[in-house]
Amino acid sequence: MVSTILGRKIGMTQVWDEDDNVVPVTVIQAGPCTVSQVKTKATDGYDAVQIGFGDITAKHVNKPMAGHFAKAGVEPMRYLREVRVEDGEEHSCGDQVSVADFAEVKSVDVTGTSKGKGFQGTIKRWNFSRGPMTHGSRNQRKPGSIGQCAYPARVRKGLHMAGHMGDERVTVKNLKLVRVDVEQNLMLVKGAVPGGKNALVSIRMA
Repeated sequence: MVSTILGRKIGMTQVWDEDDNVVPVTVIQAGPCTVSQVKTKATDGYDAVQIGFGDITAKHVNKPMAGHFAKAGVEPMRYLREVRVEDGEEHSCGDQVSVADFAEVKSVDVTGTSKGKGFQGTIKRWNFSRGPMTHGSRNQRKPGSIGQCAYPARVRKGLHMAGHMGDERVTVKNLKLVRVDVEQNLMLVKGAVPGGKNALVSIRMA
């Protein structure tokens, strides 16, 4: 069984549970994903499958990838990801991974790329405190001292400073899977997941 499925983040909404409580959820259009390659210990040294998600026109597929899809006997797909499995011999090219496989799952791990914030200062990036705003202070949003004097006479590695923020791989673990809509290929996950609308996410059984 493939424990991971690819999807597209649609947005957030709220639903009501059995106790009539409001639950904030993220709606993810997950799958169906098609297996485009199978790796086994005999051929590759480990067991894994390559799954694809998303439609793409044929003219946007280069020749090496077109040959890869043709060899597997599947339609071209926009996104490809490799997933480890226990036994690669149990899978074959063309197999489908759908939200129906997650019907009995209680919680999932969601991986995506967080929203990019650009270049940010220390207050926004690391939650630093600002300086006084009155009495002639000119240190409202400056980072302050960054090093020591005689020893070690340098800036230590890993010091929190201004820089690029966001746009990195983030995994949120143990999110409750509230609802699965098999007909519309939708998954409702409690809470927020990384990325903006239409962002690619990977959902793995926790």
